[in-house]
Amino acid sequence: MSHTSQRQHKLVRCLTAAMLATGVSLAGAAQAQEQLNFAHVYETSEPYHQWALWAADEIEERTDGRYTIEVHPASSLGKEADINEGLQLGTVDLIFTGNQFAGRFYGPIGIAGAPYMFRDFDHWRAYADSELFAEIAQGYQEATGNVPLAMNYYGRRHVTSNKPIDTPEDMQDLKIRTPNAPMYMMFPEAVGANPTPIAFAEVYLALQQGVVDAQENPLPTIKAKAFHEVQDYINLTGHITDSLITIAGGPLWNRLSEEDRQIFREVYTEAGERITQDILEAEKELAAWFEEQGTTVNEVDTEPFRQAVLPHHNGDAATWDRATYDRLQALGQ
Repeated sequence: MSHTSQRQHKLVRCLTAAMLATGVSLAGAAQAQEQLNFAHVYETSEPYHQWALWAADEIEERTDGRYTIEVHPASSLGKEADINEGLQLGTVDLIFTGNQFAGRFYGPIGIAGAPYMFRDFDHWRAYADSELFAEIAQGYQEATGNVPLAMNYYGRRHVTSNKPIDTPEDMQDLKIRTPNAPMYMMFPEAVGANPTPIAFAEVYLALQQGVVDAQENPLPTIKAKAFHEVQDYINLTGHITDSLITIAGGPLWNRLSEEDRQIFREVYTEAGERITQDILEAEKELAAWFEEQGTTVNEVDTEPFRQAVLPHHNGDAATWDRATYDRLQALGQ
């Protein structure tokens, strides 16, 4: 054995002895690293995926390699309803999801996904930073065991179609794709359209084949999914100021130390801020970009649409009480 090999062999023996002295075996050290799964339904080109990758690297570094996170984009681990259920089962550890999907498990959290619930971005921001949201997030945690970690701005949702939409009457009987969560259906139902739930990954083909006439999403998502290729108009209805929640599954959260819980919160809060800024910047630039691609961006007077929806805010579809609604509306005033 060479002198170098002897030194390396001695070092390994010393490290092993030290670990055994503290009750840690080599096998235990290997087991200390845990791989987690983060699932979402968005494209790899979108800020949600890019900052989820950044967060995975940060968590691995800040936990000294105790946790590695594999990020699964573009519905590769299932539709949004599936990954929400995966949190309960422990088959998925972390997700991005809409408030509307989270609202299936705890009604009040869905309020942030209702149409014309927020006056503008600043109102949404006031809610995201409020005690009201903290209370609702705690209620969701108590109901499900899963833990909201951060809010991420998703953008204002607009209707795309093959005809201009200027008034609520223009949406009468329009077959419009919506995500499969009740809050997304409130707007089309209020204006007489026919909401048609279709999985996110299947929307482009459904539009191309005429299965539906329209869909609704924020400008960055319309670009990422190339919906403008199969729709002639983007009608700026701005009907939902939408956001995604970063949620950790209960089975994961229950085995994290308090120190690691704080790391997860800090990292995903920072990722949420970066996502929010990226989406805000994209929204400023994309109307002109779509026009350059030959898609008509149609300015819309949103007030008639808003007035059609307001009676539904505390109607049969509401999954929150009036006190919660009033507190939200008072924010930022």
